[in-house]
Amino acid sequence: MLDTALESLSRTGLTVSLDHISLEQLIRESGVSRSAVYRRWPYKDLFFADLVKELAKNAVPAIADDETAAIRRVLAEHRDELSTPEQRGGLVAELIRELAQADFETLRRSARWRTYLALNATFTSIADDDTRREVGAALAESERAHILSVAGAWELLTGLLGYRLRPDCGTTFETLATLLTAAMRGLVTMALSDPAVATASVQGKPFGATETADWPLPALALASIASGFLEPDPAIAWDAERIARVRQTLDGLAAQG
Repeated sequence: MLDTALESLSRTGLTVSLDHISLEQLIRESGVSRSAVYRRWPYKDLFFADLVKELAKNAVPAIADDETAAIRRVLAEHRDELSTPEQRGGLVAELIRELAQADFETLRRSARWRTYLALNATFTSIADDDTRREVGAALAESERAHILSVAGAWELLTGLLGYRLRPDCGTTFETLATLLTAAMRGLVTMALSDPAVATASVQGKPFGATETADWPLPALALASIASGFLEPDPAIAWDAERIARVRQTLDGLAAQG
């Protein structure tokens, strides 16, 4: 029986069921009349099809308070470390280190992330062609919006700190955001079954860091990718006026609530 089931799943793939959701309970909790519900969705499967579409529209977890707090803390603590290339490189490394771990923990704790993971892994098994296409399109749209948001944040912060994409790479910040996102989600997925992934780290000063610190795997992964795509912008002159202007901007970012 097990061998037969395994062989069957190797052909069709594993699917995720919504059978644990009670339509009657949802009717009671929503306060909507039963007659109105069944006029809108004569069959339970029709409701579940619309539910999956709604889940797919906003499936990607948004930036959380912990991640925003990490950015503010690093900017506030290192605002005066801009005078030399080494200091600016150290600030970029510290931002990546702190933000990567905050992002990792946000995803690891997120029920919304697990829903997103399940939808991406299983939506191709939806039997109804129209529903499958709509869910796929909604997932793609959610993903696109998320990548654009991540790319914009990286472009803003790295540009502010005097970095640019390496011209010879031929890539964009969207490319960088896609690779960073994929690496982070891969580690989060691994940590679901292997908690050691969440706690493994090294002590060191990699990627231009100016102080020895604890570097968890997510920070190592994101920094290794970013360092391959980013470099100091030689066109930027770090004179007193620019340093003052950047410090003022960092103070504003750090104070945003």
